[in-house]
Amino acid sequence: MQRRHFLKNTMATGAIALAASSGLLVPLQVLAWNKKAFDAKDVQSAMKGSLGTELTEASDKIHIKAPDIAENGAVVPVTISSTLSDVKSITILSEKNGTPLIAKFDLKGAQAFVSTRIKMGKTSNVIAICESGGKFYSARKEVKVTIGGCGG
Repeated sequence: MQRRHFLKNTMATGAIALAASSGLLVPLQVLAWNKKAFDAKDVQSAMKGSLGTELTEASDKIHIKAPDIAENGAVVPVTISSTLSDVKSITILSEKNGTPLIAKFDLKGAQAFVSTRIKMGKTSNVIAICESGGKFYSARKEVKVTIGGCGG
């Protein structure tokens, strides 16, 4: 059994080394942690820490697919897509979470589409912010949580 463990770890290390040496894996991007943004206790502070501004323009070109009622706040499926051109990043926030910033995805030329599962403590707005053309656009959707996720 130890030989299998050794071979598996060797293959994984080799794959990571190959990805890093070819430029596919950049350690500073993979291990990035924005302490100021994730330590924020309100949406405005999280936006300021993550995006550098708290000003966004509402847009109907951002689509949030999430349940109207989440039966379990610990696992809420959320999909964000946008028809804005040249979207550079998508940021997801949950208004009443203890830590409002859920995630920020840097797209670098990829399609403006993200699908994930988030944790919500109580009923609140899910906010999606897309960066496009040097501006920030946002959309909101209220999700009602019936049993607690992060705190209840």
